[in-house]
Amino acid sequence: MSINDKHNASPSEMELKVKALESLLVEKGLVDPAALDELIDTYENRVGPKNGAKVVARAWTDPQFKSWLHEDATAAIASMGFTGRQGEHMKIVENTNVIHNLVVCTLCSCYPWTVLGLPPVWYKSAPYRSRAVMDPRGVLKEFGTEIGKDVEIKVWDSTSEMRYLVLPERPSDTEDWTEQKLSSLVSRNSMIGVEKARLPEES
Repeated sequence: MSINDKHNASPSEMELKVKALESLLVEKGLVDPAALDELIDTYENRVGPKNGAKVVARAWTDPQFKSWLHEDATAAIASMGFTGRQGEHMKIVENTNVIHNLVVCTLCSCYPWTVLGLPPVWYKSAPYRSRAVMDPRGVLKEFGTEIGKDVEIKVWDSTSEMRYLVLPERPSDTEDWTEQKLSSLVSRNSMIGVEKARLPEES
C-alpha cells in the first residue's frame, strides 16, 4: 500500500469505535483532550516495545552495558531513561544456544510496561498462563517457534516484586549493524520469549 493509499484508507470499525468513545468522553468533560493526547503519546512513543528493543540492541553492542544489565537490570534500563510504573524491579534472562527463556505471569498479568508497553491479550489469558508452565515447548510451537530438543527451556514467573525481560540471541550476519538497525530485529514477542529475534532478511 502506498503512502497515498494508506492516507485515504477508511478507518477500521475498531478505530471508529475508539474515536467515538474518545469524543463522548471529551464531550462529557470526563477526559481532558490534552491529557488524552499525552497518554497516547506516552504509550505509543515513550513506553513500549521500542524501548525494550533499544535496551536489547545496546546489550548486543556494548559488553559493559550487558554486564550491567545482568548485575542490575533496573538501574541499567533506567540509565536509558526507561523508568516508571511496572518497571521498578527488572531482571534480564538471556537466551543462548543451550537455553531459551519464556516469561509468564501465572497469577495475573505482571508485565514490564516501561520496556514492553501494555501486555497483549493472550499474555493475560488463562490458557497461556497455565500452558506456558506445563507445556512451554508446545506453546512456543503455536507461535511458530521451534526449539531444539537439546535446548533447555526456562520459564520465569513474573510477580509484583520482579518482572523479567528476555534478551534474545543476536542474529548472525549483523556484526556491522548499528544499534538503531539492530533494534528493528527485536519484537515484543521476542522479549517475552515466545519468538526469536527476526533474521536480517526478515527486517
